[in-house]
Amino acid sequence: MTSEVLTSDRVRIHAGSATRDEAIREAADLLVAAGAVTSAYYDAMLAREQTVSTYMGNELAIPHGTNDVKDAILASALSVVRYDGGVDWDGETVTFVVGIAGVGDEHLEILSQIAILFSDEDDVARLKAAATSDDLFAIVSAAGV
Repeated sequence: MTSEVLTSDRVRIHAGSATRDEAIREAADLLVAAGAVTSAYYDAMLAREQTVSTYMGNELAIPHGTNDVKDAILASALSVVRYDGGVDWDGETVTFVVGIAGVGDEHLEILSQIAILFSDEDDVARLKAAATSDDLFAIVSAAGV
């Protein structure tokens, strides 16, 4: 699945921190640049956060759009951004922001793979220790995401 939904140009590492909305903007911009979503998807990602937080635990947030913007999704894709300075996600500290867009029900399978990867504390430690974005991409790819 990796070759279709995640490419190395959509994996980034930042030494500093960001606000929740800045992190969502970057996740959305990477998906837009990939041709996976239209610019309307960012607003839908913010709208989702207003109704339910996409914080998942283990320093992970998975921002994604609401169901009513399915027409803004052109292809299934992921973006992965690590903020070493952390992101305050409604009172929770997030290190990894995984933007997701899924055509049809494809996002469910993608979400499942991400959840499996981030449920293992050793895997999260390896993701945090990755020195470069290419290293981070390799670890995520090896997990089948």
